Parts: sequence; C-alpha cells; structure tokens
Amino acid sequence: MEKVNVLITQPFPDPMIQKLGEISPLLNITVRKAQNGEEIADVIGETDVLYTFAALPEPEVAPRLRWVQLHSAGADMVLQHPLYIHSEVMFTTTSGIHAIQMAEYVLSLMLAFAHRVPRMLEDQETGTWTDSRWKRYVPDELYGASVGILGYGSIGRQVAYLARAFGMRVLALKRDVRRLDNNHYAQPGIGDPQAEIPDMIYPQDALRSFVKECDYVIVTVPLTGRTRHLIDASVLEAMKPKAILINIARGDVVDEQALVDALVADKIGGAGLDVFSEEPLPGTSPLWQLPNVILSPHIAGFSEHYDERAIDVFSENLKRFLAGEPLLNLVDREHDY
Repeated sequence: MEKVNVLITQPFPDPMIQKLGEISPLLNITVRKAQNGEEIADVIGETDVLYTFAALPEPEVAPRLRWVQLHSAGADMVLQHPLYIHSEVMFTTTSGIHAIQMAEYVLSLMLAFAHRVPRMLEDQETGTWTDSRWKRYVPDELYGASVGILGYGSIGRQVAYLARAFGMRVLALKRDVRRLDNNHYAQPGIGDPQAEIPDMIYPQDALRSFVKECDYVIVTVPLTGRTRHLIDASVLEAMKPKAILINIARGDVVDEQALVDALVADKIGGAGLDVFSEEPLPGTSPLWQLPNVILSPHIAGFSEHYDERAIDVFSENLKRFLAGEPLLNLVDREHDY
C-alpha cells in the first residue's frame, strides 16, 4: 500500500508527533511550522493530509491533498478560501476538545455577574466600600435561574451539565431538533450526549421566544452565512431587562453595534464577551468603557491540555482515514460547519 504523506504546520512537541507515527508504518510525517500557504509551497504538492490552523494552499498546487484537519473548533476562517470552495478536499475540526475549559469559563462569568464581582473590583480599585452594601452587592443566585444555550454542541452540553449542578433551569436552542445526539467528537464522560438535561429544546426559528425565558443567554453556535448577526437588535429587545448575554462563539454572530446600543440603554443586564467583530478589540470600542461588560481576548478555549486533546482527535481520524472510515468532525458543506 502506498505511503500517506502527512504535513503538520503546528509546533507539537516531539512525543506527540511520535505518537502519530506509531499509528501505522504507512504514515510519512513532516512537521513544518507555517502560518500561510506560501511557507509550505515546496512540500504541499506531495501532501495527502494537512494538519494546520491557517496555512492553506491554493487547490492547483496541492493535487494529492485529500483531507485538511484544522487546529480549531470552527471552520469559519476557511469558508472563503479557494481550497474549500473549489475542491473536494475534506475538512475536519477539533470540535469537542474545548468543552471543559469553555464551559468553566461560562460558569465563571455567570457567577461573576450574579455575585457582583465587577462591582467589587471597581470598589477595590478606588479603595472604598459603599455604606449601602446590600443594595450594591446583593446577588442574583444561579439556583433557580434560567440559562439558555444557543447551539447545543459539545460546549453547550457541558455548560448544561455544570448549570444543572447549580440547580439552574436549562433551555437549549438547536438547529435540528430531530437529531438530539451529539454527532461530533466528545471527550468521554462529560456533557449531555443524548440531550437529556434541557427542560426544553427550541428550534432555531423560535429564537425570540427562547431568549424571553432566559436569565443568561450563552452563544455557542458556529459562524456561518446563516448565523451572522443572528443576535440582532430584535433578539436583544426580546431579552429580559436583567438578562446577561455571554458570547464564546464568534464576534459576528452578534450585531456588535446593536449590543452596544442595548447595553448603553440598559435594555439588558450585561454581557460577557470573549469574541468580537474585530480582533483584537480596538481601543476605540465603547465596550471597554461599559460598566456592565466583562471582556476577555478570545481565550475561553485556552487550556494547557489543548494540544494533547487535539492530537487525540487527529490520531483517531488518521486511523479512520487509513481504514476508509468516516472522519470525526467532518465539515458539512451544506451548513459550513
């Protein structure tokens, strides 16, 4: 059987590369750190499998390429690339390896808003406590509150698992309510594989009815042409006046100007944002100055275990590729994720 040439552009530690090499003697693995297609031009012509974050070749210079494993959960950064548009190359993602850290991030923001942590930090900075401690710091307990998870994939299911442990009412909104099982890679023993946790699951066209019920709205959907500005002014208008929006998906899933307007007008209670329309967030953005916002620089998916988990997905997919079996996390070109 012919050798399979694998090119990896991520700087994985040697033991992880060795682990991949042990899968089969048919694998010929090359590691070339690269950030764009030009940096792999001399080797891509003989490559069958490419593992990369953003170093994608033009289709005409990669005649042997059959599969690209992305180093990210989302595929939005490749949707306009000629290799995606004009070839039959398969694309897979690392969806599923972010569930633990991103769900914990979401819980940390919900707890921070509920227990007035931003106000405490603000007062700590000025070195003064108010005499009206009850009015300023009395919390909104998570117990009994409703959390709405917009997009019920691996991350959303782990959010549901943690939220249920806090005694929250769990609502979910899913594109296809006929298929409730998680059909992407998931780490064993976490989340909600059969969608048994939510008290109610809404279809996507019931978005406004969905947000009306939520004290916290968690955005986890992928960015596609259909989900761009999915959270617009009308959705924000439908939210509860004290509701908190938390976006860990992509910035453009939310109409950022509409969100700023809603926050300034106190139409919603606040927002926790890890992603933005422009990254890094420009210093001129009004989001920096709003007291009812918690910002972070697109780090919710960070984990010291990220590469190890990514290699686990790639290893399983390499075995499947060699055996001619369906790959995990295959990007569906009909829905672009």
